Amino acid sequence: MILRTFGWSFAITAVGLLAALLYDGPSGLALVAILCILEISLSFDNAVVNAKVLERMSPFWQKIFLTVGIAIAVFGMRLVFPLLIVGITAQMGPIEAIDLALNDGATYADKLHEAYPMIAAFGSMFLLMLFLDFVFESRAEKWLPWLERPLAKIGQLDGLAVVVAAGTLTVVAGYFADHPGEVMISGVLGMITYILVNGLGELFADASLEAAEGEEEGGEAKVERTGPNAVIKATGKAAFFLFLYLEVLDASFSFDGVIGAFAVSQDPIVIALGLGVGAMYIRSLTVYLVRKGTLHEYVYLEHGAHWAIGALAACMLISIGTHVSELITGGLGAGLIIAAFVSSIVRNRREDTGEGTSGEDKELQSSGV
Repeated sequence: MILRTFGWSFAITAVGLLAALLYDGPSGLALVAILCILEISLSFDNAVVNAKVLERMSPFWQKIFLTVGIAIAVFGMRLVFPLLIVGITAQMGPIEAIDLALNDGATYADKLHEAYPMIAAFGSMFLLMLFLDFVFESRAEKWLPWLERPLAKIGQLDGLAVVVAAGTLTVVAGYFADHPGEVMISGVLGMITYILVNGLGELFADASLEAAEGEEEGGEAKVERTGPNAVIKATGKAAFFLFLYLEVLDASFSFDGVIGAFAVSQDPIVIALGLGVGAMYIRSLTVYLVRKGTLHEYVYLEHGAHWAIGALAACMLISIGTHVSELITGGLGAGLIIAAFVSSIVRNRREDTGEGTSGEDKELQSSGV
């Protein structure tokens, strides 16, 4: 199971470390290893949320996620995207941007940092919308009932997530951004992207579900029901838009890592190698969580991941006006995931011993304490 799921990650790690050693000697090897750890620590919550979406996709689309998706994540977001951003903001052509990255890393890093407020606005709004949609939805399991219950109650107001996100963006752009207009436009584009991609994914997923149920009633079911909760796997257009959703989600998570990587190295090749290897492990970990049914066994992991996403979105918004250390963003995410995991273990042990049969005890279970 481990080798089958993480085999490609192990192979790419060996190739990446060897390439780093040949490219820049022992120092390059060390930097790539550090960047790999940075990427994994910043994106573990990404893997948990990815797994929740990926378990709704057919095996074919899961393979697409592990092949085409990895190529987009590693080469697109970790290598091409920074070059594209520098080229657009500095009004350079592609060749000039590549030449700047390879021959003047300090200036390249400065150009990328100048563009960071716009990048952070887009990514933070996408992640904030994801977080708000989760906490404003009423669900049976509650990790922090004293907080999640009132949030779900006020979340019954239609469009509240958009209102909160837009209000937050307005305050940040108006009071903390040096170029509020650019930040506002980028943030609104992030919100639009989330609403569009997520909405289309849900639309086609619902259509696939209705079609599958109709086929089952006719005795000719063509959709495989798998997993602990026997969910219908999305195929076709539904799976395609879920795939797009995962790629945009990965992009939003990668922004912070790409910018933070320049504190470790200003060489784009070293950065691409380190973050690329790290991205491979996030992909493999996502599939591992799906195949092991971890999210169903440890039910609060999804909650912890979304709260970590909310914390990351807040850090990105704050970073528009002032720098926030990657140790803080990574530490918050890891801390929330660990807390949710421990709470899930406590809940499972209580269920195994027969506690929590009454309504009052169920509420105690939901609190995870």
